[in-house]
Amino acid sequence: MDINNIKIEDLKEKILSFADKKTLIKFGIGFGAIIIFLIIYFVILSPMVEKRQATYKDQVLKTKEISKFKADIVKTKERVKEIKPIYEKTSTLFHSKAEVEDLYQSLSVYAEKNGLTISKIEKKEPQPVMKPGQAKQSKDKLKIEMVSYYKIPVVYEIKGNFLRYIKFKRAVAKSKKSLNFEKEVISVMQNDTTGAITATGELTIVGLPNDFF
Repeated sequence: MDINNIKIEDLKEKILSFADKKTLIKFGIGFGAIIIFLIIYFVILSPMVEKRQATYKDQVLKTKEISKFKADIVKTKERVKEIKPIYEKTSTLFHSKAEVEDLYQSLSVYAEKNGLTISKIEKKEPQPVMKPGQAKQSKDKLKIEMVSYYKIPVVYEIKGNFLRYIKFKRAVAKSKKSLNFEKEVISVMQNDTTGAITATGELTIVGLPNDFF
C-alpha cells in the first residue's frame, strides 16, 4: 500500500468499516473529555496552583523574617540588660534642664553655709561636644545624632573669705553631678585683714542632647 497516495476519505471509510457508531461515540467522548480537562487545567487549575505556590513561598519568607526579628529582639534585650547599669550610672552625671535651674539654688545654699555672697551667676549658651569622627557644625546644620553631650558654661562672681571659698568649692565638687571649675580669677580686697576676696570664674556642667538640642 502506498502511504503517500492514501486519501483522507479512504482512511475515513476504512476506520468506519472497523468501528461501529458506539465505538466512535466513546472515542469522541474520551477525546473531548481530554480536551476539556486540558482547558480546565491550563485556564483554571494551573493559575490557582501557581498562586497558591506563590502564597506559600511568601508565607515561608515572612515566617523566616519573623523568626529573625524575634532573634534580634532577644539579642537587643540582652544588650540593653548589659548596658543599662552603665547608662544609669553615667546618666546621673548629666544635668537636665530642670536641674540646671536647680543648680543656682544649690550654689546659693553652699555659699550661704560658708558665709559667702554670690553677686553674679549666669548661664551661657550650651556648647555641643561632637561624637568621635564628627566635624563641628554650625547650629543650622547640627543634628542631634552628631552630638555626644552638651557643655553648659556658668559664669559666677562670689565674695567672701578665701578659706570659706575653698570649702565652698570642695562642697560643690562633691556633687553627684559632673561639674568642673574651668576658669577662675581671685582678687584680694585691698585694706582688708579678714582674708576677703572676690572670685570670678566659669564652671561647666554637662547635659544630654535630648535636653539641650
